[in-house]
Amino acid sequence: MTKFATRLLHWFDQYGRHDLPWQSPRAPYPVWLSEVMLQQTQVATVIPYFQRFMATFADVEQLAKAEQDEVLALWAGLGYYSRARNLHKAAQLIYRQGYFPKTVEQWQELPGVGRSTAAAIVSQVEDMPLAILDGNVKRVLCRFFAIEGWPGDKKVADLLWQKAESLLPDKRGADYTQAIMDLGATICKRGKADCTHCPLQGLCKGSMLGIQNSLPQKKPGKKLPQRKKYFALVQYQNRLLLYKRPPLGIWGGLWSLPEFDTLEEIEHFIRKNAFKVKKRHTGVEPLLHKFSHFQLELQPVWLQLEEQPLSPYKVMEDSNCLWYNYADIPKGMATPIKKLIEETRNKNYEQNGKLYQAG
Repeated sequence: MTKFATRLLHWFDQYGRHDLPWQSPRAPYPVWLSEVMLQQTQVATVIPYFQRFMATFADVEQLAKAEQDEVLALWAGLGYYSRARNLHKAAQLIYRQGYFPKTVEQWQELPGVGRSTAAAIVSQVEDMPLAILDGNVKRVLCRFFAIEGWPGDKKVADLLWQKAESLLPDKRGADYTQAIMDLGATICKRGKADCTHCPLQGLCKGSMLGIQNSLPQKKPGKKLPQRKKYFALVQYQNRLLLYKRPPLGIWGGLWSLPEFDTLEEIEHFIRKNAFKVKKRHTGVEPLLHKFSHFQLELQPVWLQLEEQPLSPYKVMEDSNCLWYNYADIPKGMATPIKKLIEETRNKNYEQNGKLYQAG
């Protein structure tokens, strides 16, 4: 066994996380669910979502038979909603075939399961030593081997996979996988590593060179483009008009506010649906939300109607809207949209808001 693995497992026995809800038992369903949730999300954030999922969908059959709205509602707030849609699709595939995958290759055939996630599942369920390469592991390896460059670059990624495989123990695969993730999450943390408590002292090249906190290197600088969208809060008495977003794209399948590129499109929306608008204005400030590849400025436009018009209400072709009482706003909604609704409701717009005059 390598010195790396020996020290890491010894540290894990004393200081690792042994009480995570998906560790007992390390069965395919909870391990798979947890690994999908843990993609780009910290353990502390995932735990309550995982517990709610398990309480609602205790096994893959229940998840497979659930409506997508139910799945998305439980996922709301966790972000990266394509994970939830892929999880649901994968559950249906597993249920139809009647068994869980056993190998890394079989797991990778499911939507939403890449090489690292598949290896993490198999290593924990089957107790096999397999290399993984999530964000925590990339950071540990970049520092341990003093690897420069952005881990998203193919050459750097290939080198990291090679190094990860070279460190594997010959047994205790499940514990090793959890140990290296724990080390990155609790000791070799982003920003500043806690080298004084690291079991790899004296072996880590990054620490010996004093460059550990500058690794891994970030993606070459590129300013995020900014987009602006107008979101219509169409209100009649205590009800709000919502629509379900298309299944693909950002916030796919979630309930949202009618969204437009321009104020002119909102005017067309009003005319098309014969809305009788009593008052209209924007919110005090737009809401900024950062995605991985762009920043979105959400500009609310509040429309108070004199009367409730007849349905259907069209935001775009084949996209019907529904009225919801404020008290019954659906759970399957992206966090920024929830925040936008909360910030704009119950405000005195005449005094505090910027009046919006139709063009």
